Amino acid sequence: MDKIEELLTRGVANIIPSKEELKEKLKSGEKLNIYLGIDPTSTRIHLGHAVPLRKLQQFANLGHNVTFLIGDFTALIGDTSDKESERPILTSEEINENFQTYKKQAEKIIDFAKVKVKKNSEWLKKLTFEDIVKLTQHFSLGDFISRELIKKRLTEGKKIGLHEVLYPIMQGYDSYVMDTDIQIGGTDQTFNMQAGRTLQKNLRDKQSFVLTTPLLEGTDGRKMSKSLGNAIWLEDSPEDIFAGIMAINDNLIIQYFTLATNVSIEKIQQIEKVVKENPMTAKKNLALEITKEMHGEKNAAKAQEYFEKTVQDKEVPTDMPVYRYIGNNNIIEILVQTKLADSKSEAKRLIEQGGVTFDNKVIRDANTTLDLTGEHLLKVGKRKFLKIKTK
Repeated sequence: MDKIEELLTRGVANIIPSKEELKEKLKSGEKLNIYLGIDPTSTRIHLGHAVPLRKLQQFANLGHNVTFLIGDFTALIGDTSDKESERPILTSEEINENFQTYKKQAEKIIDFAKVKVKKNSEWLKKLTFEDIVKLTQHFSLGDFISRELIKKRLTEGKKIGLHEVLYPIMQGYDSYVMDTDIQIGGTDQTFNMQAGRTLQKNLRDKQSFVLTTPLLEGTDGRKMSKSLGNAIWLEDSPEDIFAGIMAINDNLIIQYFTLATNVSIEKIQQIEKVVKENPMTAKKNLALEITKEMHGEKNAAKAQEYFEKTVQDKEVPTDMPVYRYIGNNNIIEILVQTKLADSKSEAKRLIEQGGVTFDNKVIRDANTTLDLTGEHLLKVGKRKFLKIKTK
């Protein structure tokens, strides 16, 4: 498979207006303007977010003009394309704080020596009200409210903020300002990216393309999402990434090899045979590969050893972290402060699922107060261990 064919096939859900037209343009040798935008509405990037990042890097490797766009202005509104309610409004300070972590995480996937970084506040904050009115004239309210989730919210009597209507227009303006030839994004971004095609056509009489990438499924087979607790994050420890991959369903192994690694298509075709005969071996190879890409070969090997000892052989690790805890002895507070849970809601969910043990006893009540005198073993799930000591 040649590079252009793989570029337009692997990890691609759809190409608008068509794969054939884009293929012809790429083969012309013209250097195209390509971008992917991410709103810093949270502090972390997961493997699902990384799928379009990988596609962006592939275009950069072919020498095109590639931009990683930070939507620091659009994040003030927040995209509701995949949400059943309004996003909470973030402050500029919160957005900037989130942005600080994004580039560092994206560096695991993107070579920024080949990719430019821009912020859309550079042009969006300069728009006058007159400019915005003129932009809105290129779009129909009917198109916006006919979208599935928007229609559902209207049917259920939920609020649709007028600012939400402006989001696709702002994203379309991003594409226009950067004179984009190709926009990259997940399938849930199709409507927003079509706005870019509209402005390029109407204002510049230019044909542009939309390339969508499939949504990576989480460890439970549903869309990878923080709210569902099924995400594997780029900044997770090697042990957490390895174990997270080992938790996916066997039928997702090839999907993960295809969307979440740089393993060649030819090798993946060989792995398909291994999956049928020995899925555990294939999944370990997958976990090792992804952990290696995120943390290096040495850390990946250690993570595999840790998984095999603690999960498969059910050993208690001798080198577990030690936490000297001072504070509220409520189990929820302890889980959050020791970072065994990201939030109180996640801590409560873990307890309700029977996934938390204290000195080998399962905790089932979220209101439990622990006696932390001396030394104790706190365990979450099959693989997270923490030795707690009090001063």
